Amino acid sequence: MTHDRQRCGREGEARAAAHLAARGMTIVARNVRAAAGEIDLVALDGETLVFCEIRTRRSCRQGSALESVTPAKQRQVIRVAEWFLAAHPKWRGRPVRFDVVAIDVRGDAVALVHVPDAFAAG
Repeated sequence: MTHDRQRCGREGEARAAAHLAARGMTIVARNVRAAAGEIDLVALDGETLVFCEIRTRRSCRQGSALESVTPAKQRQVIRVAEWFLAAHPKWRGRPVRFDVVAIDVRGDAVALVHVPDAFAAG
């Protein structure tokens, strides 16, 4: 991954975290890595544990940021969430949901779309 793509991803994650915090959510983990992959953000929305996939795109050549969250990516996020819950017993027993924050950047214009409960496990 190029430095430019990494920077774009970090900036997108920072925007998403600020967006979620502004809506009253508390970020409890960032960049959770497991053998199955990575989850960008884990947050609390009240009592609900939210696993959040962040997608940032600077070009529409490969579709929008939201379109890039494929069924395969959803399965990967679910597997990492299962690992996270197994590895962190204090979070077990809470309601869980999967959100997507899609950020499309075109020059100086930034469009952020937050889709709560974007997909379900199993």
